[in-house]
This record gives sequence, structure tokens and C-alpha cells, in this order.
Amino acid sequence: MGVIVKKEVRGCMLGIWEIKEDFDSLFSRLKLDADELETLGSFKNESRKIEWLSVRVLINEMTGKDSRIIYNQYRKPFLKENSFQISISHSKDLTSILMSKSKKVGIDLEYMSHKISNVSSKFINNLELITTNPDLLRYHLYIHWCAKEAMYKICDKQDINFKENLSILPFDPKHDGWLKGRVLNIHGVEDFNIRYENMDGYAIAYTCK
Repeated sequence: MGVIVKKEVRGCMLGIWEIKEDFDSLFSRLKLDADELETLGSFKNESRKIEWLSVRVLINEMTGKDSRIIYNQYRKPFLKENSFQISISHSKDLTSILMSKSKKVGIDLEYMSHKISNVSSKFINNLELITTNPDLLRYHLYIHWCAKEAMYKICDKQDINFKENLSILPFDPKHDGWLKGRVLNIHGVEDFNIRYENMDGYAIAYTCK
């Protein structure tokens, strides 16, 4: 299928790829170096290999050239030579990347297939308000989870507990919109404006700063 979203959002580039290709089709679109081939070969699961390949194909589509993704000691991804900061997420048939030359970025998407209310106590704190509308409950919880994942990634995944250090300020869930998130940890307090969307059964949230 390929790219279904490619747009600029507040100085960042968002790309979303719908994975319809098999391993050979994705592999044929890439020129992997020895390290990348070794990484690809280390995955035992075929679906994990396809996810990994789809990320590389999407980043090449977004940059318009053959690009290399590297990771720092905290497993935070960058493009080689630090030309872009990037954030990556994939779930079921979608792969997403948010990238920027000048801003920190964070993105998460989740296919809304699970009873997330069963585990909500692990990431929702007493300061957060969740809808009482049963038709919106699952979506609202998924937005909270995705928004917290996005903040977790933009803060380099350090010194953060999802329930204790991340909060989503009250909002009424819509099909798409903006919400405010807050990080409170040993480094201080920081607020983020976070975009969220319902994309055909997927919840997606992303932020840049």
C-alpha cells in the first residue's frame, strides 16, 4: 500500500505507512549495509522483520534518499549524522514516523483491539479525568496511553514512570484534536501540546518541541 499520510505539522514531518507488502517486496526497496543486515537477521519473527523493513522504507520515502537510522545508548533513534531527530511507532498494519531537523519529537500509535480498561490502573493517576461515556471510554484511555508514550519518547525515556510522572490534563475526546500533557520528574515540570487522532481503529498521538 505504502504511504497513506505525509504532512507537515508545526515544523515536523509526519509519515504513516500501511503495510501490505511481504518481506521480499520491502527488502527489494532497500540497500542495507552489513550492520543493518545483521540486525535484520537477528529477528526470529517474520512480522518483526517486516515492521523493521517498513520503517526503513518509510524514512527513505520521507527524506527522498537512502537514510540510515542509528540509536543512542537509551535506544532513542536518530538519522545518521544527526540530520534529523525521529520518533517511530508501529502497530498491526501501520508504521509511523515523526521527524524534525530542529525539534524533539515523540509519536505513538496503537490499534485499539484490547480491553485497555483492564490495565488502566497501571498508567492513569488520580489527577486525570476519564469519560464516563461507555462508547468513548476505550478510545479515551488509548489516547491517554499514546499521549504518554509520545511524551516518554520526547523526554528520552529517562526517569519517567507512566503513572507517577506523566499526566494528561482534562479534555473531551473527539475524533481528532489537541490536548495538553505534563511531565513532572526530578528534572522539573514540562508541558506539551499533543495532537491526537482516531484513524480507522488506530489511536495516534504525537508532539514536538
